[in-house]
Amino acid sequence: MTVDYMIGGSHASMYYGEPRVTRDVDVIVALGRDRLAEFLHHVPADTFYVDADTAAEAIEARAQFTIIHAASGLKIDVYINPDTPYDWTRPARRQRLPLVEGVSAYFARPEDVILYKLLYHRQVESSMHLRDIVGILRLSGSELDLPYLEEWADRLGVRSVWEQLRKHVE
Repeated sequence: MTVDYMIGGSHASMYYGEPRVTRDVDVIVALGRDRLAEFLHHVPADTFYVDADTAAEAIEARAQFTIIHAASGLKIDVYINPDTPYDWTRPARRQRLPLVEGVSAYFARPEDVILYKLLYHRQVESSMHLRDIVGILRLSGSELDLPYLEEWADRLGVRSVWEQLRKHVE
């Protein structure tokens, strides 16, 4: 089974920026209810816990559900990719990057990690998201697609915070 996915959130921001402690892995998926049973079949029940009803509700609401690794307690938050013009662009931009020798995974692009961190900051005003963005700017800033980032920052209404963070890092 192939499901379009990408790692986002704090793990992606650490990949492009600075390390920090985090409690979960955020994975964004393109998953419909018609493929949920097949998806869950690939999540070994003896190793991971996932509630199928909650997953089905998340797909319908385009929200999120959680998979928990029983032995370690690691949480994987599975986000159903929202149905917005911006969110349609993200999966096509993802990139495959190495995790450990011989293993790679798809990650959200750094610009999209920044944009989502700006959106999350607007919702909860957490300085953690801003610190993640500053870390990305410090380590990967020269590689960012600024025209893309600024266009979407304008369209998403987060341009002023973006500009403040850029000035802070310069």
